[in-house]
Amino acid sequence: MMRRCATFGVGLFLAITLALAPAPALAQGSVTTVEFYSPAVDRTMKYNIVLPYGYVDSDLEYPVIYLLHGITQNYTVWAQMGVPFYADMYNVIVVMPDGGNSWYINYAESAGGQTNNWEDHIVRDIVGHVDASYRTIERREGRAIAGLSMGGYGSITMGLRNPDLFVSIGSTSGALEYGRQGAAALRRGEPRNRREGSTEPNPAIGIDGFSSQTERSPLGREFVTAEQADQYDPFVLIHQLPADQVPHIYLDCGTEDGLIDGARELAGILIEKNLPFDYMQMDGRHNGAYWTQSVGRIIPVQYEVIRRALGERPVAVRRG
Repeated sequence: MMRRCATFGVGLFLAITLALAPAPALAQGSVTTVEFYSPAVDRTMKYNIVLPYGYVDSDLEYPVIYLLHGITQNYTVWAQMGVPFYADMYNVIVVMPDGGNSWYINYAESAGGQTNNWEDHIVRDIVGHVDASYRTIERREGRAIAGLSMGGYGSITMGLRNPDLFVSIGSTSGALEYGRQGAAALRRGEPRNRREGSTEPNPAIGIDGFSSQTERSPLGREFVTAEQADQYDPFVLIHQLPADQVPHIYLDCGTEDGLIDGARELAGILIEKNLPFDYMQMDGRHNGAYWTQSVGRIIPVQYEVIRRALGERPVAVRRG
């Protein structure tokens, strides 16, 4: 069956690359690992995907929710938190990309011969590959993105930078102040230090040259100037984007998590600007036990936002 082409501005080189890539095997209701070449980072990468039951036997197009991992984690982490259960329950495709320890930023400077356009890796290459390979709803109304910790920062930031791609953007335990902290350090003249880690490859990742923490920490500089950091600061971006272009925003955080102040601050801004959002906080720390609970809230909320955007839910009628 001929696939439709993605329509959100992916370059010709990417389109040719995707067209030549082998079609991933279809495994509905379970986790499938997909390997593909990502031009944005000039390396072979992987993502996990869960297709809902009924996908293979239908000709329907499905909404997609993208879930981003945190720092030192990888594309396998979300599948350990009940994602297949929710993908089937809500009849949605769930994609879990790998972003290394990149903070999902297009680096201002890359080093060591690397290409570190990690924002483009997600919003162009991952989304492009998924749309080219699966029956998806290939427009803003059919896509949502969320993430935990570093991934929460990435999803909110990329969503505000690319508002035409996602109808809902979400963060659980998000490190939302990362861009702001980077800008403040640069204004003080303090360099940002590269995060080092183990040189031992993790066999669960299985990406050649990208399976140890050292390999997964990009070489180069995320931001050279404070102004560049500002453009990856959701607290700046939310004031720059016209209200009618801001995606729905989902925020949650554990009450014992040191990152909760950022979530509360962003929620306060959204209230002041009268923008649509969902906020939730509950007992919990910055750990897997909390995220296993939170994913059970993220997917239903974003699924409902998608369905309403697609005109598939009742609309309230004012009476009297």
